[in-house]
Amino acid sequence: MNKVTGSIKESAGFVEEEVGEKLNDPKMAQKGRDLRNEGRIEQGKAPKLTPPGTGHYENSKEEIEE
Repeated sequence: MNKVTGSIKESAGFVEEEVGEKLNDPKMAQKGRDLRNEGRIEQGKAPKLTPPGTGHYENSKEEIEE
């Protein structure tokens, strides 16, 4: 059940984070990132540690090389 709930939280957080970035609303973007990370942790994934809007994506070269 946690994977389904975590997936929903991660998806909703992603949307909120992206909307916050587009609206230049850092509080909204951070709130979305927090929800996204909560969902990622519930799924057993590592949280995203970069600030919202920095352009670091999950499949970026830096993460692949680690």
